[in-house]
Amino acid sequence: MIGDDHFGSVARQRILRYAVLAIAGVFVVRLGYLQIIQGGDYRLKEEAQAIKQIKVEPFRGVMFDRHGTPMVQNVGGFSVIVTPYDVTDESLKRLARILGVSDSSVKADVAKAARLNRFSPYKIKDGRDIAIDVLAMIEEQREWLPGVDVITDPKRFYNFDGNGAHLLGYTREVNDRELKRLGDMYDPGDITGKIGLENSYETYIRGQKGFEFVAVNNRGQRVASFNNGRSDIPAKEGFDLYLGIDANLQSLAERLLHGKRGAVVALDPRNGEILAFASMPDFDLRELTGRTTRGYYNKLFADPEKPLFNRASMPNYPPGSIWKMLVAIACLEEGLITPQTRISCSGAYYYGNRSMACHGAHGPITVDHAIQVSCNVFFATCGMKLGPDLMKKWADKFQFGHKTRADISEEAVGLVPSTAFMDRRWGKGGWSKYAAANWGIGQGEILVTPLQMARYAGALANGGTLFQPHAVRSIYNAVLGRKTMVGYDSVDLRISPATMAVVQRGMYKVVNEPGGTAGNVKLPGTVVCGKTGTAENPHGKDHSWFVAYAPMDNPTIVICSMVENAGFGSTVAAPIARDLINFYLNDVWPEGVPPLKTSGTQMRSADSVVAPPPPRETIRGPFVVAR
Repeated sequence: MIGDDHFGSVARQRILRYAVLAIAGVFVVRLGYLQIIQGGDYRLKEEAQAIKQIKVEPFRGVMFDRHGTPMVQNVGGFSVIVTPYDVTDESLKRLARILGVSDSSVKADVAKAARLNRFSPYKIKDGRDIAIDVLAMIEEQREWLPGVDVITDPKRFYNFDGNGAHLLGYTREVNDRELKRLGDMYDPGDITGKIGLENSYETYIRGQKGFEFVAVNNRGQRVASFNNGRSDIPAKEGFDLYLGIDANLQSLAERLLHGKRGAVVALDPRNGEILAFASMPDFDLRELTGRTTRGYYNKLFADPEKPLFNRASMPNYPPGSIWKMLVAIACLEEGLITPQTRISCSGAYYYGNRSMACHGAHGPITVDHAIQVSCNVFFATCGMKLGPDLMKKWADKFQFGHKTRADISEEAVGLVPSTAFMDRRWGKGGWSKYAAANWGIGQGEILVTPLQMARYAGALANGGTLFQPHAVRSIYNAVLGRKTMVGYDSVDLRISPATMAVVQRGMYKVVNEPGGTAGNVKLPGTVVCGKTGTAENPHGKDHSWFVAYAPMDNPTIVICSMVENAGFGSTVAAPIARDLINFYLNDVWPEGVPPLKTSGTQMRSADSVVAPPPPRETIRGPFVVAR
């Protein structure tokens, strides 16, 4: 008989005991897991009071040079954002101390943000591109900084030994005027390109912002990711630009112009690609990426040398003697002279009581010889033969007085006078026909830009095709994963080969025959053709000009160099062009010029890098004007 206190065998008792212990263990482990392992997550969810949308800044497109070297890249940075609704006076004061700025500065930014949208995070200007130690202090004091967050904020990095300031351009925060113009495309605090390629290709390279959704507590502080990040919208990086620029040639152009005021524009005469685009004085783009001190901006604006001014495409200069090839073409094509026509030069051109000195007494001279020695008498006579309106006709044919429509965001149109223009400026009968003689040598009212003159010289080099200058060769579409060539315009000037041959022969003689005005440009093994120019300047010393192309039989580079107030073209502008041509074609770095410092860049000959012209129609660049 079994008693009431008896539970059966010892084995059954042991099984029951183990079962109870196992069940208790499961509960203990689960409780520990929930409280210790996942306790933080549940606590954050409990504290979460709202969902906040935070912008994720995209990486802008990379810019590569013609060798595939990345010139403009991106690096990660960090910026401070505030949500006006959540911040307190105490958190703003603490943030100001961390950033090392005045309380009033931070409060002004937050007040501006509140006027726009007090519930939306706003990137404050004093919190851009913060240092790692500042980031660490914000993270350490996050509990006392309600409404304050830090986001990843990419900034530009320049991977070549030069500036390219006026070509590449820089980015800055959109201003109020731009926000009104651009509408919903941008939000306060967003970055946009201001000048150069950053501006003209903004639509392509800016990328598309993303959004991260986070749970925040009642102090506006992030406590958890919403929906484990499944609702987040990732940012899309911008499209990459592949340029025709030679980064090393660009760097050399800047070195050769250092200490001068002037510009260099180098083009490929076969397709209009910009090989180099330098303006001096310039500025360092590296100082304008990320957080930029007010002092640096003030220094640039106050500098009397005007480093922000783009001398390659914005100023209007008289062209001087490099205009003479256009006058020669116009007279030959209009039948006013022939290649055999001789005009006698006695040392000066006379018209009534006026006279124009020449560089010598050349005697009876033909047009190619006149180009060689830059005879003022010959071309003043040709200017009078043409008169204002035929001069204007041929200048218009070369598109002077108009923008080149290059994909550089800053460009002046220049000026080519006509009878109507002179009548408006001086009144009918208030100006002399002698003005046309002055225009014949590139003086007087005629005004051009170095970019226009480089394109003009390119047409002389290639036999009469005027290409639309462009820096961007192709665009890599990051969405579709393919590269697309950029289309550009060209115009056949329909100049007879015989006329072009006469002008080209004259430009050959300028450099390669005795008596030419640029004998110092002659290179061993490379035949260079060119023309010097010395433009009178009513405000100071003459401007120095030189245009050239090489090699003669198959030109792959054309250069226009211009130096303000530097005197004769042969002594200042011409040697700059010579050194650039010698480097580009022959890999010869000029003596006395500091070498390149950037590691990984290579010097290549032009034959190994020049690409054929792009397809006829692919994508039309943002600089193309419909006709």
